[in-house]
Amino acid sequence: MASCCENNCAIEQLRERQRGTLKAVLVVNAVMFIVIAGSAFYGKSAALLSDSLDNLGDALTYGLSLYAVSQGATTKAKVALFKGGLIFIGACVVFAQIIQRLIDPVLPSYEIMGIFSLAGLVANSLCLLLLWKHRNEDINMSSVWECSRNDIASNLSVFIAAGAVWFFESGWADIFVASCLAILLLNSSFRVIASALKELRN
Repeated sequence: MASCCENNCAIEQLRERQRGTLKAVLVVNAVMFIVIAGSAFYGKSAALLSDSLDNLGDALTYGLSLYAVSQGATTKAKVALFKGGLIFIGACVVFAQIIQRLIDPVLPSYEIMGIFSLAGLVANSLCLLLLWKHRNEDINMSSVWECSRNDIASNLSVFIAAGAVWFFESGWADIFVASCLAILLLNSSFRVIASALKELRN
């Protein structure tokens, strides 16, 4: 009985740690979505917009993950499946934005792109650091880790695109990076969905 109690206490402590981390990264991503989305529209950058949508998707993902923390393995797998769908929708939105930029080309502001991609990098590095210890605990936290890792690549890509826009004085770098980020989102969604389906089958 004592052993059973100890196991239950350990599981509840793990869940509490997961909840605390998820609440922190949810707030960070929600704030960064508002900040980066506003700067993306102001700076007319498709790459920066894709970066902000990634933050929005993460905020929704962390909210769902908070719900899943105390649930069973099947529920966690279903939530992960839904998160994979959200990532896929985000990729589709980015592709739509790319098509619009191809039809109506604009020169984005490299200053805005550079400043806010670095701000996003700092925020997402903090999230990645907080999530590091949870990355292998279960499928719920593993899918959260996947989302956070994508953010780092996204921020770095937008910063590089800002330099290319400045150097070449062309918006093609912005479109190229946005396309790469959309593909990254698609790959991530497929991985999360595949893992969730495998978990459900088991």
